[in-house]
Amino acid sequence: MPAATRRPRASRTRLRIALAALASAALVTLPLPAAQADATDTGRLTGTLPDGATWIADVPDHWNGTLLLFSHGFGPTVARNAPTEAVRTELLAQGYAMAGSSYDPHGSMWALDSAERDQFAALDAVTAKIGAPRRTLAVGQSMGGLVNAQLARDGGGRIDGALGQCGLVAGATDLDDYQLDAEYTIARLLLPAQEVPLVRFRAAAEASATADRLTKAVTDAQSTPQGRARIALAAAFLNLPAWAPGADRPAPDDWAGQQEQQYAWFAQGILAFVEGGRYAVEQSVGGNNSWNRGVDYARLLAGSAHAPQVRALYRAAGLDLRADLRTLTEGAAVTADPAAVRTAARTSSAGQGLDVPLLDIHTTADNLVPVEQEHRFAARVRASGDGALLRQAYVERQGHCAFTTAETVAALHALEHRVSTGRWDAVVTPAALQRSATALGLDGAAYVAYRPAPLTVGRERPEHPARPAS
Repeated sequence: MPAATRRPRASRTRLRIALAALASAALVTLPLPAAQADATDTGRLTGTLPDGATWIADVPDHWNGTLLLFSHGFGPTVARNAPTEAVRTELLAQGYAMAGSSYDPHGSMWALDSAERDQFAALDAVTAKIGAPRRTLAVGQSMGGLVNAQLARDGGGRIDGALGQCGLVAGATDLDDYQLDAEYTIARLLLPAQEVPLVRFRAAAEASATADRLTKAVTDAQSTPQGRARIALAAAFLNLPAWAPGADRPAPDDWAGQQEQQYAWFAQGILAFVEGGRYAVEQSVGGNNSWNRGVDYARLLAGSAHAPQVRALYRAAGLDLRADLRTLTEGAAVTADPAAVRTAARTSSAGQGLDVPLLDIHTTADNLVPVEQEHRFAARVRASGDGALLRQAYVERQGHCAFTTAETVAALHALEHRVSTGRWDAVVTPAALQRSATALGLDGAAYVAYRPAPLTVGRERPEHPARPAS
């Protein structure tokens, strides 16, 4: 955390003592607000943890004995216990109790230094009020999907299984590295005469200004074939899907149509989210945890599923792709702060071994957490020897965490089957999940057979920069 936001040690100590004293007094049982009340006659529990994190829990009168511990995604550190209100309502009606914490509200919104600890502390606080559940399942979404993977790694004996949704399971350093590749490509090729800060943001406003400059560069470049080719190159490094909301999926060889839909993601402001997220990660890990010095951009593109599209658009534009890739490689000079890389490896990565079964679901065209992250995550789980505990399933839809209630509930039921029987069986096949989801009669489903491509990131060991800063 930057010095400007770091609390003095004595103040932090006094704050922890005060919050610890308040924690036991802060646990109260409240009825749900009228707008949330339903036939379940649910009771609302709330509390505050020693680090200032808050937690909430909803417990229906006809509790089925299963407690769901929900880890929320990147954003304000406010306690949530379900991915959507519709999911919360449906699961409460089915008898599930639900809990979740805010994470520590005093630092960055990238609260990975406290999230796992606060989730386990919230679980302890809730069970102290309602008694030990028959079963505890962790559920996590987006950044919370990374927290969820950490709980699945460390939660043996405390949780019985985990369901991840659109999880950022590759971790913070992989995320920042491939995002840096895309940002650097835009700055280097579309703004060659300008100095654009890409890392070590001193304030949120600086990150926002970079996002504005890069977005304008993309918007201006879209008007020419050369600009569109270079946008496609940046999109390839960003692992950006070529299928945008409100549009039909382009044909596999419709290179121009694919580029138009990738541009749509840029035009909708994805870089503002990317740069704001980078600032929050840097706050959390104490510096810049990404680098591109030593990256071979020709090799990086060769491993991308979007390489054929990029090559075709460069040919159509009359541009020399090799020259652009050489320019990127020769100019790559961003180094990481070694301490920040170590902190990110400790707090913001899932590792990854597993103590309990984990089912991950992901949309096939996720603009913020690319589905390719699942490929990288699965490889790490297999390398740890825990591949039998992991299953992954995919929903054919555009957007981040764009799941229906039926898809979420069906996945939860499949996880419960694994926990109850000790076997995945066929319940996690696309066909079985689709049948289970549609049988609920809720809001439809689109589970499909799918295998994600490798993540385009170009760094084999994300916990160690190739050439750390001196």
